[in-house]
Amino acid sequence: MRSSSVPEERIAHRPFSALPALVCAATLLWAAPAAVVGSERLSRREAIAEALARNPALQASREQVAQARARVSEAKALPDPFFAATLDDEESLLKPRGAASKQAGLGFTLPFPTKLRLAGRVATADLRAAEFSLTQLSNETAAQTAQAYDALLVAERHRQDLTAGRGFAEDFLKKTEARFQAGTVAKLDVIKAKVDLAQAENALIANERSTATARATLNKMLGRKPGAPIESTDDLTDVPPPLADLESLVALAATSRPETQSVAAQRQGAHDATRLARQFWVPDLNLTLSRNYTRGGDPNTFSTDLSFSLPLFFWQHQKGAIAEARHREAELEATSRDTAAQVELDLRSSYASADTARRQALYIRDALLPEAEEAYRIASVNYSLGGTSALELLDAKRTLLDAKSQYTDALGAANDALADLERAVGAPLLPGPVGVSQP
Repeated sequence: MRSSSVPEERIAHRPFSALPALVCAATLLWAAPAAVVGSERLSRREAIAEALARNPALQASREQVAQARARVSEAKALPDPFFAATLDDEESLLKPRGAASKQAGLGFTLPFPTKLRLAGRVATADLRAAEFSLTQLSNETAAQTAQAYDALLVAERHRQDLTAGRGFAEDFLKKTEARFQAGTVAKLDVIKAKVDLAQAENALIANERSTATARATLNKMLGRKPGAPIESTDDLTDVPPPLADLESLVALAATSRPETQSVAAQRQGAHDATRLARQFWVPDLNLTLSRNYTRGGDPNTFSTDLSFSLPLFFWQHQKGAIAEARHREAELEATSRDTAAQVELDLRSSYASADTARRQALYIRDALLPEAEEAYRIASVNYSLGGTSALELLDAKRTLLDAKSQYTDALGAANDALADLERAVGAPLLPGPVGVSQP
C-alpha cells in the first residue's frame, strides 16, 4: 500500500490549514528549522508539513492576513485629537504677540458609535476572507507537495523497473551468447542482444534527468534550493482504497471548501458596508474645547465649539456610496452561486479522475501485469531450451517492461488524483487516503 499521502494530521472535517495537528507540526518546524531542513530523508507527511511551514507563497499569504488583521484595528480606531489656536485683533499679520485675544484648545471628532461598529465588522469580514484565502492556498500547496513527492517516487520506481530491465537484457545476452557458441542462433541475434542491453543502459541514464527534475520540484515546494539533497522514505506499493460516495463528498465540499466560505464572509461584509453607507444621515460630532486669553487683565474664559455635517444633498449618497454597496452585494450573491457551481464541478471532475486512475491501476495490477510476467517467463524458458526466437523473447521482455512502467505511472496518477480530490473536497476523505491513520 501507499505508505503515506497528504498530511496524516488531517483527521477533522475542516480546511487543512486549520487542523490543529497540522498547524502544530508546521509551528514546530518553524521554531526548530534545523530539525527538518538539515535532513535529507523525508516522508510524504514530513514533506507536506515542511511545505506548509516554509513555502514562500504561504509566507506571503500569512503576511496578507496580518495586514488584514491590522486594518481591523484601524477601522475601529477613533480619530486623533487635534490642536486649534485662534488669534484675534492682531495689529499686523504674523505678529501673534499683538493679538488682543487668543484662544487655544483641543478638538475631537466623535464618530457615531454604530459607524465604528459597522466599519469594524466590514474590516473583520475582509480578515476572514484573507484567512480563507490562506486556507485555500494551504490546501493547494499540500496537494501540490504530495504530487511532487509522488513524482519523485514514480521516478525512483521507474529506475527500479529499468534496473530490472537491464538485468533481463544481461540475461538475454548471456543466453544468446551461449546459444551462439552452441551454434543454434546466428551472430545477428547476439548483436540484437547487445543493442537491447545498450538501450536498457540508456534508459537508466535518461531516468536520472527525471529524478533530478522531480527532486528540484519538490525542493521548490519545500522552500529549499532546487539543488538541495533530498531522499524519500515512502514508496509506491499498492493501489489506493475505494473512494467514498460521490454525493456525500459533494455535500461535504459545499461546506468545507474555503472558496465558498470566503464568499460568504465577503457577502456579510458587503451587507454591513451597505448598512454603513445608509448611515450618512447620522453626523459625526466635532467638539473643540478652548481657553480664551484676553489682553488687558480681563479674566480668562473658556469656549466650547460643536459642529457636524448636514446631509442636505442626500441624493448624492443614495446614487453614490449606497448604490455602489447594493451592487456589490448583488455581485457577491451572483459570485456565490457561480462559486458553488464551480466547486461542485471541480469536485466531480476530480472524483472522476481519481476513480478512473484507481480502476486503471487495478486493471494493470490484476490483469495486464500478471499476463505480461507469465508471457515473459514462458518465452525466457523456451528460449533457454532453444524453442523460442530472439525476437519473440525481446517482444515479451518489452511487453513486460511496458506493463511495469504503465503500472508505476498508474500508481502515481492514482495517488496524485487522490491528493487532488482531497483538495477539491476541502476536508479529509472517507475512507482516508492510503497511509493516513483514521481516528
